[in-house]
Amino acid sequence: MLRIGSVVLGASDVRRAAAFWTAALGYVPREEPEDDWVVLVQPQGGGAQISLGRSETPVQERPRVHLDLYAGNAEDRAAEVERLVGLGARRVDWDDYPEDADFVVLADPEGNRFCVIDTGRG
Repeated sequence: MLRIGSVVLGASDVRRAAAFWTAALGYVPREEPEDDWVVLVQPQGGGAQISLGRSETPVQERPRVHLDLYAGNAEDRAAEVERLVGLGARRVDWDDYPEDADFVVLADPEGNRFCVIDTGRG
């Protein structure tokens, strides 16, 4: 049976991306980061890894694959969004927000989009 080992994100500056994602998720590099590649893991092990590889392709306006980061409720989501923005993420002005959306779309310093989800709605 297969399992997800790593979600891979492209980055023009792998070290900058690694600094953001380690601060955002509390992950650590599995090995010493290189200029073109690093694998980030949970310090206690387990779970999916985040791999960052050098890429010169342009960031997609509407990526087909992205990360969903879960927060416990709307208050937690708001606090996490502000924390992530403080780390260098930016809010994405997205036309397709539904009424009373349970998610916020952000982009990391490399422009990779991800969502912060309020999972408290059930």
